Amino acid sequence: MRIAIVTESFLPHVNGVTNSVCRVLEHLARRGHEALVVAPGPGPGVRDDRLRLTAGVPLPFYRSFVVGLPSRHVTPALRDFRPDVVHLASPLMLGTSGVAAARRLGVPTVAVFQTDLVGFARRYGLRGADSLVWAWLRHIYERADRTLAPSRPTLDELRKRGFPRLALWARGVDDQRFHPRHRSRELRERLAPGGEALVGYVGRLATEKRPWLLAHLAGLPGVRLVVVGDGPARRRLERLLPGAIFTGFRTGQELATLTASLDVFVHTGADETFGQAVQEALAAGLPVVAPASGGPLDLVRPGHNGLLYPPDDPAAMRAAVATLASDAALRARMGAHARLSVHGRGWAGVCDELIGHYQAVLGMTPAEHAA
Repeated sequence: MRIAIVTESFLPHVNGVTNSVCRVLEHLARRGHEALVVAPGPGPGVRDDRLRLTAGVPLPFYRSFVVGLPSRHVTPALRDFRPDVVHLASPLMLGTSGVAAARRLGVPTVAVFQTDLVGFARRYGLRGADSLVWAWLRHIYERADRTLAPSRPTLDELRKRGFPRLALWARGVDDQRFHPRHRSRELRERLAPGGEALVGYVGRLATEKRPWLLAHLAGLPGVRLVVVGDGPARRRLERLLPGAIFTGFRTGQELATLTASLDVFVHTGADETFGQAVQEALAAGLPVVAPASGGPLDLVRPGHNGLLYPPDDPAAMRAAVATLASDAALRARMGAHARLSVHGRGWAGVCDELIGHYQAVLGMTPAEHAA
């Protein structure tokens, strides 16, 4: 097949949308399919005939977060490529041009819902805009032939909001990169020379992730907090947590080693449609403490591979972390279950499911597409 992926985010910006698109591209290439990416600039910095860049603007309050703009260049890019299917990755602005171009050219579409934009807007003070954001999103997604939700809670929410033609499509995990065997004694001794339990957070340090909740972990006896990531909230968080270790942004094997060398993984974001960092921690054999909200509800089984806490109860988060940090036997038992809980969730199987969705919309009749 020939698949055109119109994405709201792409390299060099690394986030959940970019990561998923890159894994899909790798899998399509392995399966012998051809792909074109249409994305907002600046792009990865290397010339690639399979990439078409459009205008993008950084958010004024989050300069590293670039938003694609609607573009008249999408239609000619798709017309030249002649795709069988158009894949819309978290469509918002550029995605409107993608779905319009696909309809104009008579090409079926699969839209992937990935970002909780309503929660994002609320965290940045746009209260009262929920109904407007939902209406805009529904306007985009109802024009796609199929919408894929990454978790059951997200699927239920979209169904409640009147989104049509829904299906579940989760995210994969590289369970060889994120593996307990990458646990490093040398790194642990460097991070916790006193033998403290290492409690870690991995993710963007930005308002929508609520990283300031980590301040409620300050002073836990026998605990050293490790914060992996970067973002506009980093300076504030460093002031709140002077005793924590801030590693900055990490990827690849370095991230895998850091993750596996932790004892407990703590997540603070309450607006996750999936929770990829949570899944990677589970694959590394870590018990997870996460909010009982959104995607983590699909990943964390309380008392089995981690603990959940009410999203707006930081005292409960602290208590859950304290329980695990103080009990090595409990951590070991949950860590073993954590690894098993993501067995069979590799990217190859997950991306084959996606190809199945492509094939399904290709098999629709013209009347079904019109509907």
